[in-house]
Amino acid sequence: MTETTGHRIFRTSVASVYPHYVAKVERKGRSQEELDTVIEWLTGYDEGELRRQLDDDATFEAFFAGARMNPNAVRITGVVCGVRVEDIEDPLMQQIRYLDKLVDELAKGKALEKVLRD
Repeated sequence: MTETTGHRIFRTSVASVYPHYVAKVERKGRSQEELDTVIEWLTGYDEGELRRQLDDDATFEAFFAGARMNPNAVRITGVVCGVRVEDIEDPLMQQIRYLDKLVDELAKGKALEKVLRD
């Protein structure tokens, strides 16, 4: 586990951040369903598994530990919070930033087919 790095976001529950993701995409005319599709694509969780993770208040660390990351996630590139996601060395932080990048792209109006790098 990455507990040794101790970054606060690792211990933050996904459920506490999820409403902010929803609000961000909805402000830009996108839907919660599209957001869930993006999260499910990245993590390999189906709808029920995603809901359980949120209902169980899984931390980002636990959320990504149980994920079956999409092999195309390595195709997610760009800058989030001033840092290039492809250059992040900590695997957990990189996964969190992958999610942030996908949410940003969805909110910016990028076509869902382009956000999902298949």
